[in-house]
Amino acid sequence: MISVHEIEILADGAHAGQTDKIGVPYIEHVRAVAAGLSPFGDELVMAGLLHDLLEDTDWTAERLRETGVPTRVVEIVEAVTNQSGMTYKEKIRRITVDPQATLVKIADNAHNSHPDRAAQLPADKRERLAAKYRSARAELWPSANRNDVEAIVRIVNPSLLAELDAPY
Repeated sequence: MISVHEIEILADGAHAGQTDKIGVPYIEHVRAVAAGLSPFGDELVMAGLLHDLLEDTDWTAERLRETGVPTRVVEIVEAVTNQSGMTYKEKIRRITVDPQATLVKIADNAHNSHPDRAAQLPADKRERLAAKYRSARAELWPSANRNDVEAIVRIVNPSLLAELDAPY
């Protein structure tokens, strides 16, 4: 079976040359998401490393399977991948059907919401994305075990801990 290290090399190669909204190499985002999933085992770490692969590269689910990526990991990645014609709100609701995909999306959302990252965006974009991510958390967090959400947030974005204790 393919190792987490091999998955990281795969993700690094697939995202080579890509940068995120603030100009940081994209692989840093997927590594941060994977780090937040480390308490949950190798499958979720792998899914975190690959969570944007189908969306942002020429990789396909079939190619991942052929490469030896476990079927369940590919299923989680497919669950968090955007589908054409689906709104973001519909995507979040679809993700919450799968408990492991929900954890991947919680880690992704936590990293995307990190204040250090948001501070580097123009004010209008920062405010729009903050509202989008807050709305997603209102769907995602109640769909997961509170202790799991807290474990992810502590690793990826501790600034969200106060929100975790706030009523929706």
